[in-house]
Amino acid sequence: MNKKILIVVSTYYKEISNFLLQGSTNFLTKNNQVSYEIIEAPGCFEIPFLINKNIESYDGFIALGCVLRGQTYHFELISNECSRKIMDLTISSKKPIGFGILTCENIEQALARSDPNKLNKGREAAFACLNLLFK
Repeated sequence: MNKKILIVVSTYYKEISNFLLQGSTNFLTKNNQVSYEIIEAPGCFEIPFLINKNIESYDGFIALGCVLRGQTYHFELISNECSRKIMDLTISSKKPIGFGILTCENIEQALARSDPNKLNKGREAAFACLNLLFK
């Protein structure tokens, strides 16, 4: 049975997003039970909208991006609201959403968590999505 996955990736921090995307797509490519498509969001805040807009067309989703702490409350607003809405969507739709949105203090932390050869949270998000999809 071929399942369809939509990867929604924020392009705000392009290098980090590319690493996360590489981790996800490498993992999905090794699994012959799924096909995937990719769409880009300008930032993490827009990811839940794009998932919701496409909720009926796919069996599962992977949300990828990065939010870095700055000097204002903006970090908390984006991080909290984005994760809350993604959780709301996965519960209401009964469809898995792999959460690969990094919330880091600085770019060094983001690079460490997105490195395709190390601890890649994009790969982990793809694993989580597939694990739930086939439960």
